[in-house]
Amino acid sequence: MVSTEGLTKYYRSGRRARRGLEDLDLEIRAGEVFGYLGPNGAGKTTTIRLLLDIIRPTRGTARVLGADPRDHRVRARIGYLPGELALEGRERAGDYLAFLARMRGGVRLGRITELAERLEADLSVSMGRLSKGNRQKIGLIQAFMHEPDFLILDEPTGGLDPLVQQEFLSMVREVRSSGRTVLMSSHVLAEVEDVSDRVGIVRDGRLVAVEDVGALREKAVRRVEFHFDAEVPREAFEGLPGVRDLRVTGAAVRCTIDGRPDALIKAAARFTVVHMASAEPDLEEIFLTYYSDEEGRHARHRVEEPA
Repeated sequence: MVSTEGLTKYYRSGRRARRGLEDLDLEIRAGEVFGYLGPNGAGKTTTIRLLLDIIRPTRGTARVLGADPRDHRVRARIGYLPGELALEGRERAGDYLAFLARMRGGVRLGRITELAERLEADLSVSMGRLSKGNRQKIGLIQAFMHEPDFLILDEPTGGLDPLVQQEFLSMVREVRSSGRTVLMSSHVLAEVEDVSDRVGIVRDGRLVAVEDVGALREKAVRRVEFHFDAEVPREAFEGLPGVRDLRVTGAAVRCTIDGRPDALIKAAARFTVVHMASAEPDLEEIFLTYYSDEEGRHARHRVEEPA
């Protein structure tokens, strides 16, 4: 579905060049949901804009749906939600979507209404009066409505309430079940992990890893806390595989676990557990799985190179 080789983009600022993306070698398979994960400014949107030919690369190549991104015939087979969606004017949201449907063609009767009901979108509101959440819903409808072969969604859940987020994720699963492909960028690990088959991790314009979601979970760092009905000995938890930053205070045990928690759970099961809490890893903790401190410092420096 997507193949890139050495895809690179530098942005010029005065006499300096800032790296947006560097030497991206990436393949996205047909029929998968590919999560593109990284903090804001990591290079996710730059990648998407290069794949859509919104911007041109400094060097390197990309193929989308087997063609050069400059081929206009590719566009009709793509649904795109930008990270920053600008919708303005007095036109009603429903009229705007109907206009897009006529322009694109291939939108079956009732499709817009069906999606609006699922996302709880109000199509009677004028574009300029849409709230952030409703603007996002309209953006999702226009991306999904023509049932494209390839969906590119840049930070798709911004402004959506939790129930609508779950409905959106159901829509993504349906796309995959139909054999179509999704590229979904986000800085929120949980939503990407929930629906993706594979995840690419990008930071400071460089792709640092591509992992199956199962492998990502195993490598994730989690903070774990146990409370027991009585004091427990520290030595019962020392030296366990993957356990670090161990703190034992009376009847409480706190630690960080890398990868599988099996050994820690078995150690805790020897005592009476009255409460357990596990904090999902944040993005920085995921990145630390792949970076040494030295590599992280190297990746963060600004590169001066011709744009």
